[in-house]
Amino acid sequence: MGENDKYQIRKIEIVDAVAFPLRYQRFGAQNPSLIHHHCLTPTSLNTPAARTNSTKLRANTRRAQHSQPLFTHCLVRLSTREQASSQEAKKQAMATALATVVVALFLAQIASAATLALYNRCGETVWPGIQPSAGKELLARGGLQLAPNRATSIRLPPGWSGRVWGRQGCKFDAAGRGRCATGDCGGTLYCNGAGGAPPATLAEITLASVPTAQDFYDVSLVDGYNIPIVMTPVHGSGAHCVPAGCVSDLNSFCPAGLAVRGGEGNRVVGCRSACAAYGAPQYCCTGRFGSPQQCKPTTYSRLFKSACPKAYSYAYDDPTSILTCSAGASYVVTFCPRHR
Repeated sequence: MGENDKYQIRKIEIVDAVAFPLRYQRFGAQNPSLIHHHCLTPTSLNTPAARTNSTKLRANTRRAQHSQPLFTHCLVRLSTREQASSQEAKKQAMATALATVVVALFLAQIASAATLALYNRCGETVWPGIQPSAGKELLARGGLQLAPNRATSIRLPPGWSGRVWGRQGCKFDAAGRGRCATGDCGGTLYCNGAGGAPPATLAEITLASVPTAQDFYDVSLVDGYNIPIVMTPVHGSGAHCVPAGCVSDLNSFCPAGLAVRGGEGNRVVGCRSACAAYGAPQYCCTGRFGSPQQCKPTTYSRLFKSACPKAYSYAYDDPTSILTCSAGASYVVTFCPRHR
């Protein structure tokens, strides 16, 4: 919270020179120790020189005791509760404004092509990575930087398919070389077709190639988890055209054997899949477990599914995780959808 968020200019009525100090104290009766005793004269509110103490103000108001009530503006230090309320209101306003921006992005482009909007609601910068499927067009050079509470949009070619994920804790030089704590794609800002290193939460999509077909999309934890993601269809239709995603913070209760630590304080920054952690066929759905009939949910995949019922928890989690929309839909991928 910035220093400016702790103060607010408020309008206060002055009846007379004697009453003003009392009125001023009553104004801050709930938190008298937090009141900042500086006021501004009504005639020059925006002038720094107008700031004066209550003694000077009493002298000015003494001349107006028999006139109509005088109002002044005081710079008041907000209580701790008021500061928190003010910050929350600002965040809600920001969220509403950015949601409007995302919708506007769609409305500007939806008529001619499907659009993918990326919206970062996290409290820190996210570096989205974009990997096309084999033979599909590379979009936005495969990666970009997205500051907190910012959104961007990318037009999707017909029939495009690929995946999107969020990289965190990245540091790049002027040439775009560096590293990310999670989701790194070979040490570059622009992934250029490379995928993200597990663990990484994935948003996957395959657009319809013809108008009569359907889009298929999902959010997957098969490669592990690093950041909450929700994928929301816009202007699509169908019984299964609903948001997909994982809004829970799996890092906060990731089993020790799956946890990946890094960054400041060596905190948990990602949660690996059991396949990546142990490599056993029953976790990877390989070998004699290479079919839906043989590869069943495990203790680890059940943990993921319990926390994120609208996301893929293991390779054959199709029935409850893959979603469809009518052709022509657009999609919003939101990072940290519950963050305020």
